[in-house]
Amino acid sequence: MIIEKERSEAVWIEEAGECEVSRADSRAEYRPMIRDLPLGERPRERLMRAGESALSTTELLAIILGTGVGGESVLDMSQRLLSRFEGLPGVARASFAELQEEKGLGKAKTAQIKAALELGRRMLLADPGERFVIRSPSDVAQLLMAEMSHLAQEHFRVLYLNTRNQLLDSDTVYIGSLNASHIRVCEVFRGAVKRNCAAIIVVHNHPSGDPTPSPEDVQVTGRLVEAGEMLDIEVLDHLVIGQARFVSLRERGLGFA
Repeated sequence: MIIEKERSEAVWIEEAGECEVSRADSRAEYRPMIRDLPLGERPRERLMRAGESALSTTELLAIILGTGVGGESVLDMSQRLLSRFEGLPGVARASFAELQEEKGLGKAKTAQIKAALELGRRMLLADPGERFVIRSPSDVAQLLMAEMSHLAQEHFRVLYLNTRNQLLDSDTVYIGSLNASHIRVCEVFRGAVKRNCAAIIVVHNHPSGDPTPSPEDVQVTGRLVEAGEMLDIEVLDHLVIGQARFVSLRERGLGFA
């Protein structure tokens, strides 16, 4: 009887220990949902109280998404997306299909993200009285670095400017491996002629991360400058964007007389 009692106590202690471990594991995995946060710490309420600039990127994205999924709070979900795509520029570059594959992102939430990012892009071009003015290569880099520095393929973009160097619009003319033979002058200037703009700036990225201009980059620049003189549309610059760095071919005197 004593042996049985001792055995029973041992079993009870073991089961209690397992129960305690289970409770500890449960506590470790617990993550509060938005509704569990104090009212003043919820992203939407913080925005209303302190303004949008006081919020982190994670909080702003959480407001756009609205709700989390399957026990994951919308803040955790937002942080997961930003980590998965290496920040907001990566989220912006991801295709609709790539975003939709992520847990919790159906068509509706993916569309909300894409629409919000596009509104931000269009805001730069919306008000003619407050158009973005380009005064230096650094202004161009500030505008496009975050978007283009992590692109997996080469993108060739054209910025259209008026006589005050205000940005009117921009187009991505080519995507993919680029060389001098691929880039047609007429395609580069088509949008400029259509918009009756005074000048253009061309920009492309090097997926390798090294913005050093290649001989072909210089060759293309020279051809575009010559064509621009014939069309009376000045080519102000050609920028090559790499990983957190850029090179202005005009500043280096490459392709510009």
